[in-house]
Amino acid sequence: MEKKSCDTKTDLTQKLIPPVLYLILAVLLVNLLLYQYFNYVYPSYGQADVEHDSCQHGYFRLGTVKNCSPWLSCETLKREVRKLKRIGEGAVKRVFLSEWKENKVALSQLTVPELQEDFIHGLQMLKSLQSRHVVKLVGYCEEEFTVLTEYHPFGSLKNLNEILNLPKYKSFNTWHIRLLLAIDYVSILHYLHNSPLGTLVMCDSSDLDKVLSQYLLTSSFHVIVNDLDALPLVDKNAGRLIKCGHRELQGAFVAPEQLWPRGNEMAFEDSLMPPYDEMTDIWKIPDVSNFILGDVDGSDLVRFHLFDIHGACKRSPAERPSAQTVLDTYKKVLESLVRETVMPRRRDML
Repeated sequence: MEKKSCDTKTDLTQKLIPPVLYLILAVLLVNLLLYQYFNYVYPSYGQADVEHDSCQHGYFRLGTVKNCSPWLSCETLKREVRKLKRIGEGAVKRVFLSEWKENKVALSQLTVPELQEDFIHGLQMLKSLQSRHVVKLVGYCEEEFTVLTEYHPFGSLKNLNEILNLPKYKSFNTWHIRLLLAIDYVSILHYLHNSPLGTLVMCDSSDLDKVLSQYLLTSSFHVIVNDLDALPLVDKNAGRLIKCGHRELQGAFVAPEQLWPRGNEMAFEDSLMPPYDEMTDIWKIPDVSNFILGDVDGSDLVRFHLFDIHGACKRSPAERPSAQTVLDTYKKVLESLVRETVMPRRRDML
């Protein structure tokens, strides 16, 4: 009897060991994949800037070219860059698809002389903030108000739904890819709020279309910031706050502190308008992310997981989370949802 009981236990152990081992291996594999994935997609904050294109400041590299080149000068721009066609125009710049040494590039030129200050500010920001979050600067000619940057054929973030609905890219139209794009967007705000120059605020953001037009969608499905013409500096230690322009802002999209506080009791007067800080960017995160998440399978589940942090973004300025806190939450939600998606499949395989 004892031998039979022992044999039964041995058989049971032998039957249980393989499934248990498979489960342990599956868990280890999932954790390894998640670790490698997040380490690849989201390197540390400091590394992200250094590894932008492995070129030192003042240099760039395009496409598959291995060597870094110095930013192109006025003379080189005139001699080697060829305009192809106009692809966009805003209040400050007119943009042309152009070509340099068989590389497609974007040539931006000032539209009206009155906006020279905005144009030069944008150029200075581009030069100072080069990183994986910012469009790559290729060259410039300050005296002729010309800037050359890397060209991204998908255009601005406004085109996201149109691009993802193309048959060629429908496989990318998932909650997972869209949440990654939202993380890119919040990562950019985090970078600007903690930039080498100090706390910078995205002021060209009076409505959703205006915000989306400031960002580009890359061919590798990442979001980078492109337009830095209106990027004032906040210095709370010095008591320096900002105002986005000198005109009255209206609408539900802008943060409450950006609205004229006296309503209809008194006509708007810029000198009486209270200044504010970078928390105006935080207020807008839920609306921009809602657009990015779109209407695909799983996007409502993502919104459910982001409900609390998005609610916090709509509180008073002092109660809103930092871009870092929002970013951390977005990453945790992504990791959690990926685990929930992968683990049931692994269990079903056992």
